[in-house]
Amino acid sequence: MHNKPNTVGRLLSGIRYKLREIPGIKEGKELIVSGPNIMLGYLKMDYPGVIFAPEEGWYPTGDIVTVDEEGFIAIQGRVKRFAKIAGEMISLAAIENYLNQLWPGHNHGVVNLPDPKRGEQIVLVTNYMSAVREEIILFVRKLGIAEITIPKRIICTEVFPLLASGKIDYVCAKELATSMITEIEIIDEDEEIVEELLETV
Repeated sequence: MHNKPNTVGRLLSGIRYKLREIPGIKEGKELIVSGPNIMLGYLKMDYPGVIFAPEEGWYPTGDIVTVDEEGFIAIQGRVKRFAKIAGEMISLAAIENYLNQLWPGHNHGVVNLPDPKRGEQIVLVTNYMSAVREEIILFVRKLGIAEITIPKRIICTEVFPLLASGKIDYVCAKELATSMITEIEIIDEDEEIVEELLETV
């Protein structure tokens, strides 16, 4: 049997693969596969009846993986589930993993939003209403995790965005984070204006 702990097994017979480096990601590469079980392509509403086939028959899975000497594949994350901060790729799934250790029994969704200074910023959406960055900082330092992974902002909500399957609805989580941060930034700007006015009086 193709079974090994902490892996998803080996590829089936007849499936070829190659790995593509993603700039900034240190551990793992994107898995690209080809074989008889690969779909013919995508259908698009704008071009009815036209099949858009994978380039040269190779399908990019979007999975970041490592492959050991026996061919066992371990998934490290998704290409879309990485944030690029100051040129470094940060796994959002890895952040969720340590947050689940810090505050078990709650839902934690980590999303990436634009940041004018560092490219992107990490935002935590959680239904743990007592979540604070100070606890995350202490926990990260205790485990020896890079502090660049610490969420810049925390959005606490009692109504956590979930799909019908019970998985995190990242689209809604990102929309919630965007709207909340916009409000926070407006408040910050208003406070700065008030401070400037007070200084000039």
